[in-house]
Amino acid sequence: MKPEPLPERAGETLLARVGATPLVEIPLVREVSVEARLFAKLESVNPGGSVKDRPVARMLVEAIAAGRFANGRRLLDSSSGNAGISYAMLGAALGVPVTIVVPGNASEERLSRIAAHGAELVITDPIEGYDFALREARRLADEHPERYWYCDQYSNPDNWRAHYDGTGTEILAQVREQAGTLPDAFVAGVGTGGTLTGAGRRLRESRADVHIAAAIPETFPGIEGLKPLGHPGDLVPAILDESLIDERIPVTLDEAVAMCRRLAPLGLFVGPSSGAFVHAALRLAARGAHQTIVTVLSDTGERYVSTGMWTKD
Repeated sequence: MKPEPLPERAGETLLARVGATPLVEIPLVREVSVEARLFAKLESVNPGGSVKDRPVARMLVEAIAAGRFANGRRLLDSSSGNAGISYAMLGAALGVPVTIVVPGNASEERLSRIAAHGAELVITDPIEGYDFALREARRLADEHPERYWYCDQYSNPDNWRAHYDGTGTEILAQVREQAGTLPDAFVAGVGTGGTLTGAGRRLRESRADVHIAAAIPETFPGIEGLKPLGHPGDLVPAILDESLIDERIPVTLDEAVAMCRRLAPLGLFVGPSSGAFVHAALRLAARGAHQTIVTVLSDTGERYVSTGMWTKD
């Protein structure tokens, strides 16, 4: 009689569910172009509910293999919320203690989810912005090297590699299957720069003329998870390959939220960065130069209920 198979550990189960997300078509593009088609990767179906599961899974696995957490060292990083959730969730499942530095303006839902997984939260002054949280994480890492291993998603190459091997490769296969061609435009944004750099490099390798556009928020009030690049003092992520960016499309928070509210009746309940990407993609499609556009729906709208974005005016 064969012995019963050993149960799969929670960490292994979660890791196996990261990626391979569905590609959905967004019909709103028909309002601005009868020829263009707009597709988006639905990243909320990842186990942590966002695109950040991809790079965090890759960075954690590589760090564990390298013995970064010997003698009880904790993983340390800064996050506006989604990466923090991924770190906390996967860290708990894999037995890695986690400390996350988060700006105080992160939504209540994100902070509660991080804490629920047992991660330590260090909250910084929301007025100081996200870059201050990043600097605080670096300070803690420098002052306590024996306590923390600083993952630093802004400069960790496993971040963009996760999107090169995963997100970008999946986009190519899924768009070809659904549209019979390769995408001629890709719209993303810059948080750490991982999605745009990794997926952008993979797409450009397959189609040299693919147009890559970055959705850029205003400095204030901004859009959670996105950086307003180009201002004095802005920290530019080390892994961001700015040479990939053909165009920067400005998007306001109001425009992003309005688009989220238009997507919800289509069954797509997403957060403001996703709304910003779709808004930028429609502006691109309206010009008529691109027929097959792809973007990313980064997370779920459930993480922003407390912000009031779903409250009817």
